[in-house]
Amino acid sequence: MSAIRELPLARLIERYPAASDFLANLNLEQLDVLKTLDDALLDTESALLGEFGLEAHDIPAQLAGFLVLLAEEGTAAHPVSSVTIFGGRDKSGNPEGATLEIKTGEIISIVGPTGAGKSRLLADIECLAQGDTPTGRKILLNGKVVSWDERIELEGKIVAQLSQNMNFVMDLTVREFLDMHAHVRNVGAEDTSAVTARCFECANALAGEKFSMDTKLTQLSGGQSRALMIADTAYMSRLPIVLIDEIENAGVDKREAISLLAEREKIVLISTHDPLLALGADKRIVIQNGGIFNVIETSQVETHSLKALERLDVILRGLRRKLRAGEEIDLLEGELLCGNYMTI
Repeated sequence: MSAIRELPLARLIERYPAASDFLANLNLEQLDVLKTLDDALLDTESALLGEFGLEAHDIPAQLAGFLVLLAEEGTAAHPVSSVTIFGGRDKSGNPEGATLEIKTGEIISIVGPTGAGKSRLLADIECLAQGDTPTGRKILLNGKVVSWDERIELEGKIVAQLSQNMNFVMDLTVREFLDMHAHVRNVGAEDTSAVTARCFECANALAGEKFSMDTKLTQLSGGQSRALMIADTAYMSRLPIVLIDEIENAGVDKREAISLLAEREKIVLISTHDPLLALGADKRIVIQNGGIFNVIETSQVETHSLKALERLDVILRGLRRKLRAGEEIDLLEGELLCGNYMTI
């Protein structure tokens, strides 16, 4: 990218808004924007960059790589219509003997005891394992084996992963963050404001506590951060596979979040201990002793049970809101809760 060395920083940031974020993360937001990056870096104390293990001459190449990565994510179209999991072995070396094909728009939950290996299955899918992970599983895309070169080429381009802990370190507002993503992901200029507004409204609908466009990312709670990233993944990201590790502790409207991602024609796999999420999926993978023990398709009886559980969940969420607001919980609400529970 010759523009990185030739354009004044002001023009560079205007063309590539994400460059501002890159420099801010290296504490270089005070560079003279009238100079080129190379010239501006001449005025920077080497000790400042030393904190990051960098020298001034490293920065242009680092920034170029960063911008190329974002551009590839925004423009690359890697259609994925299905993901197939070929079973490997459990922790005792016993064969899983399971093959599961997951198609676009499907939601698959992954259940099992803590430490059973749910996160390992997500990791196998994320790296497109080809029998080279501890489980020996193989992951196929669109029914085809993925070569080593393809795995490298597809890294970071087809899978979005939302982990249990998601906190921001960027000193940007929510508005600046969403605008930046809209630009680097090549959302059309005429659609940028509309998509940004949709993402913001969706994130606030998912979050337990509202926030504003001017809220700093560093001020968001864990639940608010997760809600923002779910909305961002749904409306701006073109990545076709979404892996979620235990959303139930994120402080978001979990059922609505999963439904939103499925509606956006993505393949969604979620590791969970939550009965609502497990039964709300099309199928659930049961993990025991590090291996796939069973694959269960959600039955009509379970779907009926889910409706009762959702009514109970509405009551529980109402009680949580009262507790957070400092209100008292009276006996009538407790009896109502027990009554609903007993009808399941």
